[in-house]
Parts: sequence; C-alpha cells; structure tokens
Amino acid sequence: MEEKKIDINSIIGFILIFGILVWIMFQNQPDPKVVAAEKAQKELVLKAQKAKELANKAVEKATVAVATGDSTQLVALQKTLGNFAYSATLPSAKNDFTTIENEVIKLKIANKGGYIAEATLKNFEKFKKGSGQLVELIKNNNANLNIVLQTNDNRTLNTKDLFFEPTLTKIGADQVLSMKLKSGPNSFLEYKYIVKPNDYMIGFDLRSQGLNQVLNTAKPLDLEWDLKAFRNEKSISYENKYTEIYFEHKEGKVDYAGLGAKEEETLEKPTFIAFKQHFFASILVSKTPFEKAQLVSTNLMNDEKVDTTFTKSFKANLPLTFTNGEIDHKLSWYLGPSDYETLNNYDQNLEKIISMGWGIIGWINRFIFVPLFGLLGSFMAYGIAIILFTILIKLAMSPITFKSFLSQAKMKVLRPEITELGEKFAKDPMKKQQETMKLYNKAGVNPMAGCIPALIQMPFLMASFQFFPSAFELRQKSFLWADDLSSFDEIVKLPFHIPLYGDHISLFPILAAIAIFFYMKMTSGDQQMAAPQQEGMPDMAKMMKIMIYVSPLMMLFFFNSYGAGLSLYNFISNLVTILIMLVIKNYFIDSDKIHAQIQENKLKEPKKQGKFQRKLQEAMEQAEAQKAAQQKKK
Repeated sequence: MEEKKIDINSIIGFILIFGILVWIMFQNQPDPKVVAAEKAQKELVLKAQKAKELANKAVEKATVAVATGDSTQLVALQKTLGNFAYSATLPSAKNDFTTIENEVIKLKIANKGGYIAEATLKNFEKFKKGSGQLVELIKNNNANLNIVLQTNDNRTLNTKDLFFEPTLTKIGADQVLSMKLKSGPNSFLEYKYIVKPNDYMIGFDLRSQGLNQVLNTAKPLDLEWDLKAFRNEKSISYENKYTEIYFEHKEGKVDYAGLGAKEEETLEKPTFIAFKQHFFASILVSKTPFEKAQLVSTNLMNDEKVDTTFTKSFKANLPLTFTNGEIDHKLSWYLGPSDYETLNNYDQNLEKIISMGWGIIGWINRFIFVPLFGLLGSFMAYGIAIILFTILIKLAMSPITFKSFLSQAKMKVLRPEITELGEKFAKDPMKKQQETMKLYNKAGVNPMAGCIPALIQMPFLMASFQFFPSAFELRQKSFLWADDLSSFDEIVKLPFHIPLYGDHISLFPILAAIAIFFYMKMTSGDQQMAAPQQEGMPDMAKMMKIMIYVSPLMMLFFFNSYGAGLSLYNFISNLVTILIMLVIKNYFIDSDKIHAQIQENKLKEPKKQGKFQRKLQEAMEQAEAQKAAQQKKK
C-alpha cells in the first residue's frame, strides 16, 4: 500500500510539473499582433528589395536596348520605370562620372544617382603630415544621396538607381554642373552643382520641371542622406570623441545629437544638418527651413585596434515639399575643414558646430581665445604661439593671483589668534565661529577673498579644455618632439596597453604633471597655515596632502592621449603661475607689514559687513539663540 502511495504522489508531481511547463510556454508565446506586425514588416522589406532589383534590372535592360536599338525592350521598360524609362534611353545612361574642381576641393559626380561619388580636399593629408594621402570625405560608396520618388501610377523609385544626364557649363568664374533625371525631353528632376573658385561651399539647387503629372504631389518626397565618416587623424579614439551630428533648428538654435552608441533626433524646421568629424565636416544647408528631419548617429568605433577605418555612421531623412506641383529648393553643401574662422565667414551660424562651451566659457573662447591665438599664430610658429598665449593669459590674471596670495598671507598672520579662540571656546563651536567672524571683521579680512580669485580663474581653465581640442590651426603642426599638436606627442611606443593610459608615453603630460606637483607643494603649506581646522569640517590639510599626489597622476592618465597643444598649455600655465607666485611672495608680500596693518585695522571702527558675512553672522546668532532656548528648557 505504501509503495502505491509513492507512485501516485510521483504521478501527481509529474502532472503538476507538466502543467507548469505548459503554462510557462503559454505565457511566453509571442503576441499574435506582434507576430503579424513583424511578418508585415518583413514583407515590406522583401517587397522593397524586389522593387529595387526590378528597377536595377530595368536600367540594365535599358542600356542594352539603347545600344542595340531594341524598341520592344524599351516598351517593356515602361512597365517597370514608367515615365522615367526615358532616362534609361539617353546616351548618359552608363556608369560615368563628371569631375569638377577648384583650388581646394575635387568632386566626382556619378551619372547613376546624380550624387557626389568622391569629395577630395586638396590641401589636407590624412593621419600625419607627409603621408601623401589626401583627406577624402566621400569615396568608395561611404556616402549616399537618394530621393524616394512616388509616381502617380503607384511606383516607388529611387534616384540613386536611375541615370542623370550631365551638362557642364561656366558662368563667369563659376562651374555649373546640371544633372537631369528625365521623364521626357522637357520634364526632369535636376541637381545643379555650382562650384566657385577657392570655396568649400558647393551650391546645390534641387528642382523639378514638368513632373507634376508624373509624381504624386500629395505628400513630400523623402531626401535620404547617409555618410560613414572616414578616420583622418592619428588617434581614431580621440577623433571619435569629437565626431557627431550638429544641426540648427528652432530659430537659430544650434544643438547636437550626442555621442552614444546610437543617437536619434527628430527636428522641427532645421536649416542645416552637419555631419561633423573632429577636423572636417559635411554640412547640408538650406536657405529655407525643412519641415522636419529625422537623424541617426551610430558609433562604429568600439575597438581602436580592430575598427580602424570609420568613426561613426550618420543618417538624415528630410522631406522635400512641393510648391505648385514642383520641387524647388536652394541648398548648399559645405565639404571642408571644421575651422572656426572659415565657417564664421559664411555668416550662417556654421561656426557653432565647433564646441566652444556654454555661457561664460563660450564667451571667453569666442571673444578672447580665438582672436588672440589667431593673431599670435599669424606671425609665429604655433608651439611658440601657445607659450606666448599662455603667458599673456596668466599675466592678465596676475592681479587676481596677487589678491589670492594676499588673502592667504592675512589669514596666516591671524592664525595664532584664531587658534587661541578655538582653545577658548573649545566647548562651544557656535560661539567660536561668531568670535572668529568678529575678528575677521575687525581686522578687515574677508575669509572668502582667497576663494573668489580661484573661482574667477576657473572659467578660463575650463575654456582651455574646449578651445585646444577644437583648434584646427594645430592640426599637423609640429613643435619640438611633437609632430602634431592636435594629437598626442608619443616619445615611447609601449609593447602593451595600460588601461586608462594607452600604449604610448607622451612627454608634455609628464612635464605638466611635474609642474602641477611643485605648484601644489608650494601652495598647500600656505593654505594649511592660513586656514585652521574647523570643528565638524573635513581636515583640509590631509585633503591637500592627498591632492598633491592625486592631481599629477590624474594629469598623467587623463592627458596622455589628448592633444599635445593642451598639455603644453597646462605645463606652461603652471610653470608661469609658480614664477608669478615666487615674485609676489618675495617682492610684494611682507608679513610684518600685513601684521601691522591688521593691528591698526582693529583699532578702527569695524568695516561694514558684506552681504554674505552679514547673513552668515545672522545665521550663527539664530543658531546660538535656538541652542540657548533648548538648554533653558532642559
């Protein structure tokens, strides 16, 4: 009997387990709606691929038909291409290219698709100076321009698969290339490229004529623009940090999509879309805003040892609206360097694609750093220009530095009295704070005076972190052992990779780290003596001792892969600050005179407290009153 019970329990257990598995399978089965949607999506993709294949085959047949004079073939083409079968019958219906160029750029325009197949910048080289490889923004199908045509007879055609008829003329000094996708002798879609002398901005007029009877004008056409950004610099990971999509929208506001693995943006009324690389840019500019735009940026550089060709993939989808049944848009392509002055000369806000920082940081860069550095770089080597630029900035800030050191000296003189107050009111921290504030007020010393100069200098330091990585002028400019001030200055190539550091050793960051170490070593003693330890507050002396060693290490690791120009600036900046500090200490600050002045100030009427000091004093008095009331209750 007992064995039977065990068998029955086992059977019941198996049934329960089976039931649970069935329930799990039922719960995890796909939603029929989702399955149907996925199936429909797959069918649409297959349909689009099939339509594209048919269109390509039709174009190939057209080429053969034109060559052989087969009129039967041409009639059959119309079943696939409709009115645009006419374009396949023209002599231009072959994979030829038309080259147009000026002093700075060379373009190859493809008959098939009418788009720019190659864009080469004549004055710039890839990777390093002397490489012999010119910068190519477009080549080997890394870029694509396509308009999706919806016809009245329910066909979907892509301009990239159809043949355009080229006509090259000159108007004055300008070269004008007209590319026409024809549906008949006098009806066409035209891309008009206008190349001016010595100019990176290419005119691009996009218009149609006589297509209102051919195209479905009930909704806009989709303009698709894609580009995979080539690597052009020595460090692909450093270049990738500054490669992103910028755009202008909402009445002149310039913004960017971000640097994530995949970034998407939907815009209203954009006037330009910029596929910006570190030092080069491909920008589509419109005289009148597009209705909207959909943008996608995808990171292609995950491992710099493997992903060595492309940095990011960019995509833009822009609607082209009809006016009286026709397309007419005045556009321009900028294909050139991301140089602040060059872009600023176009007066179209294009210079804002170069990150100069926000608020006061951007103001410092645009109105101080850019013009000053541009002036210095116009008549001297850029390495020397960085040194002189840094010296001028530090000299301009020296009055603030002097005020900071003077405040520290005053606090140092008052330290014995502050220590005495600390011992006297050791059991009453609030009273100690009040008496300390009274002492400061009588002596005419502002404890915040040492902090304010540092806060004033901080925006200039932050501005340098934006300015030097964006300075196109430094690209491939050498100085001492650095062959490119816009990239790291490698003096030793390591046979292994150190996390957060890299596989090389840069010398300028080492020099900057040494300068920071000595600067902090010299200033930390004065700061510790000037500011006594406050009860309940962190031990600043210990923190300063830690920072003396942490800051140089951060400099070594953080700047090892950064541009040598920024490291040189930091090295010279700290070196000049040390020299200024020694001069001020030895020739301008006399502790005996400061002590005598403080004692004299104590005999005078106390200075009127500043707003901050007054509020701090009031807060202390309120806290003291509350404490007294609580003790009275007890």
